[in-house]
Amino acid sequence: MTHILFSASAILFYLAATSVIGLRLFRPHEAWVPSRDVALSLGFAGLILHTWLLWNSIFSQVGLNLAFFNALALTSWTVITLLLVSSLTKPVENLGLILLPVAAVTLVLESAFGEVAFLSATASWPLKLHVLLSMLAYSLLTLAAVQAILLAIQDNHLRNRHASSFVRGLPPLQTMESLLFEMIAAGFVLLTLALLSGFAFLQNMFAQHLVHKTVLSTLAWVVFGALLLGRFRYGWRGRTAITWTLSGFLILILAYFGSKVVIEFILPR
Repeated sequence: MTHILFSASAILFYLAATSVIGLRLFRPHEAWVPSRDVALSLGFAGLILHTWLLWNSIFSQVGLNLAFFNALALTSWTVITLLLVSSLTKPVENLGLILLPVAAVTLVLESAFGEVAFLSATASWPLKLHVLLSMLAYSLLTLAAVQAILLAIQDNHLRNRHASSFVRGLPPLQTMESLLFEMIAAGFVLLTLALLSGFAFLQNMFAQHLVHKTVLSTLAWVVFGALLLGRFRYGWRGRTAITWTLSGFLILILAYFGSKVVIEFILPR
């Protein structure tokens, strides 16, 4: 009962923060809206409850319960943590318009369909390091993907000379692009370390049903690496950067959550 109450409260806080961000972005000209501090405060309140929920659902003396929906909620927690902490110093809180409702949905799924799939407490340190680095890499690149979506909307509005309140509420286009590539660069470094740490314990990818995860993760790494190289050498930006970012993100999502769907839901049948 306590779990459901905390989950519902976290969801309400996340949705309230989303509403404030939406009001700030879509407000009529000159209309009063709550400050960004209100949105961040509501988001942090939801994050605290989200943390308590994960602590009780995932951590135990037996090991880490990283079943599909628990892993989904953990990933959303990492994304929201990075988003809110980054928002204290950078104008990225608008990403919460998409990410906060998604986090709320993951909490609904975790509460309704929680299962058990333990990563043993005696697991090797390279495996634990790999899981941590993977979560951070996926989360940062998720932020980059949402940033790319907002950048695409902003670019389309500016090309059509339609300066809506939504576009006026976003940082300048150049700032949005700079933030995008900062996220991609940091995520790429973490993804590189995650892949290297993964190879340290990968003994037989076919026996461990990890071949598709390994191949897709490597392919995503190539896509993000090519994007950064294109930015550095050829000045890629705008729609090119958006397309490459979203392509790499979709491959990465298929690598991680696609593999968990196969292992936990399809193979047992």
